[in-house]
Amino acid sequence: MKNTPKKVVRFNFWSDASFEDILGASPQASLEVLDVRGDEERNWAHLAQADIYHISSAKDEVPPAWLVTPQLIQRCPALVCVSTAGAGYDTVDVQACTQAGILVVNQAGGNANSVAEHAIGLMLAVARRIVESDHRLRTETGFSREDLMGHELNGKVLGLVGLGHTGTRTARLGAAFGMRVLAYDPYLDENAIAARGAQAATLEQLLEASDIVSLHCPRTRETSGMLGAQAFAKMKRRALFISTARGGIHDEAALHGALASGHLGGAGLDVWQVEPPRADHPLLSLRNVVSTYHTAGVTHECRRNVATMAAEQILQVCRGETPARMVNSEVLPDFLARLRAAADFFE
Repeated sequence: MKNTPKKVVRFNFWSDASFEDILGASPQASLEVLDVRGDEERNWAHLAQADIYHISSAKDEVPPAWLVTPQLIQRCPALVCVSTAGAGYDTVDVQACTQAGILVVNQAGGNANSVAEHAIGLMLAVARRIVESDHRLRTETGFSREDLMGHELNGKVLGLVGLGHTGTRTARLGAAFGMRVLAYDPYLDENAIAARGAQAATLEQLLEASDIVSLHCPRTRETSGMLGAQAFAKMKRRALFISTARGGIHDEAALHGALASGHLGGAGLDVWQVEPPRADHPLLSLRNVVSTYHTAGVTHECRRNVATMAAEQILQVCRGETPARMVNSEVLPDFLARLRAAADFFE
């Protein structure tokens, strides 16, 4: 194998230093960091030569021109791999990549601890009315402690939609709080769900039985708009809704209606259709909504872990090895064939 390094391109979104440290120390990769607000022609010139494009997994961070679309793929003929900087991949048209023989990899599992902890934190904040109490202490007088009475998590039914890395970690934390955990995941059978610490349920069963419903699935064509007015109507009266998944999986207007009517008891939302949401977003006007700015995975530990995983996986790609976390594994034969067809890859 020749020593010609593979060209890796990313834009200058915040990244833990471990990403550049690992790639910079390897002769197998040459990293180019582009200015997202810089000269567009210069950026296209570098992307057109890229073997690997490492892209943010937060859709509203990436200007439309730099999303992985059929148009970008057409302008980047050397591209063999797209790597996302997180577990999500909704900044990437996976189908278009597959058709072009481009492998898509993500960092699934790298953020599981941080996101699961955040989901539990939102459950506690909503159920125990922590944010509301803080706000009222700062702005009001004359109310009693009983005016802020909340509920324990212990003894409640927690319904998880999606039982991947983060859902599994959330299931274990939920059990530690004394909750009974249900899970809906169409890609896992009953035994696999049980092994991950939950009881299998259909989506309808989960919505009807859960005191807290928490989303942990990716946003795909199948899951976009999955929870709307009908789904919220099936949930228990005064149940809580939590999402640390992706904006667009739940209908924000329908959720607002379910909360404003009193059918649902509260919501904890880390993800939004547009991020950040407008300050006058209707959901932000409700006292029983606790909101965060897609920060569930934004911890020092998580960012370091994900950056390290991404850099090491990119080096796997540079060496022609099978990467550890493939989104479209069906393209692997085409991906390897494209690598081997490159004149400088093998002697």
